[in-house]
Amino acid sequence: MQVAACNAEKEGVGTSDLSSNKYRVLVGVTGSVAALKLPLLVSKLLEIPGVEVRVVTTDHGKHFYNPAEIQVPIYSDKDEWELWKQRSDPVLHIELRRWASLLVIAPLDANTLGKLANGICDNLLTCVVRAWDLKRPLLFCPAMNTAMWEHPLTGMQIDILKGFGYREVPCIAKKLVCGDEGKGAMAEVLTILEAVKECVQLAPTS
Repeated sequence: MQVAACNAEKEGVGTSDLSSNKYRVLVGVTGSVAALKLPLLVSKLLEIPGVEVRVVTTDHGKHFYNPAEIQVPIYSDKDEWELWKQRSDPVLHIELRRWASLLVIAPLDANTLGKLANGICDNLLTCVVRAWDLKRPLLFCPAMNTAMWEHPLTGMQIDILKGFGYREVPCIAKKLVCGDEGKGAMAEVLTILEAVKECVQLAPTS
């Protein structure tokens, strides 16, 4: 079964892909300025032996990166709705959930954090998360302004995600793009890569 994507050059995410021995990493991108790092993150992930990568982006996430710099298929809300025409058609968020060995949300902005903690699934990415197989690893990398990070709701919502079994890759303190200095910046790409490599190493071998 092949799934349509944004353009004809994208590879499908169908059942035929599941027979591959590759470790399939799905990167979720949300509307944080840290999404500027997506091209670097994807290129570094592709350097890990045996890893295949796809990207799911929110519409706000698209604002921060150039799709031409991303070497893998990118899926968004438009693809979900254009794909499904009748009852026999595949549902993209379910197909992506089946395809992925690991979901990495980098960056996870405050808005999407709140949605995930409360079970809201109103876009392609949040639908993938809501349908996620809890036996598979999910890494999330928070990124937001320091004032947003320090709000009491943030810690509560992160604890909820951890309670689901998701693993946090903690944010760091630095001078933010907005000019503020403090905690809230997304973890460095190398830190995220190390967390992904741990998941790859722990994956059962066929």
